[in-house]
Amino acid sequence: MGDKGRKGSVMRILGLDYGSKTVGVAVCDALGLTAQPMETITRKEENKLRKTLARIETLIAEYEIEIIVLGYPKNMDDSIGERAKKTEEFRDMLIRRTGLPVVLWDERLTTIEANEILIESGVRREDRKKVIDKIAAALILESYLGSIKE
Repeated sequence: MGDKGRKGSVMRILGLDYGSKTVGVAVCDALGLTAQPMETITRKEENKLRKTLARIETLIAEYEIEIIVLGYPKNMDDSIGERAKKTEEFRDMLIRRTGLPVVLWDERLTTIEANEILIESGVRREDRKKVIDKIAAALILESYLGSIKE
């Protein structure tokens, strides 16, 4: 991997888990090896995205993000449902707002996997709701990072 002209750093990637009322956020470490869950951005209504996009732009600047990986919720039979269409619309907004490339990444089962990790870690049900989206974002990003290392 090239160092992109910055001393000792590689491409920084942001992982997003886009939901109807939340966006889970994760970022990869400076070496591009692991994904850290960052935060869950919440909004009152599904289509009220101005503050959500503004927060994502702030994180992009703060972490010098170069690529966004957006969880893509295909149906189990590989078809595209309503949630996936909304995710495509969100991708288009992100591209327009940030000018960055946005990779749609198959996220099937990541929320289930995130929930299992939290249960195994002994996190109480009411606390799981607060963190599950950012854990799912980290799993999406980890999966993407694994694929580009191969």
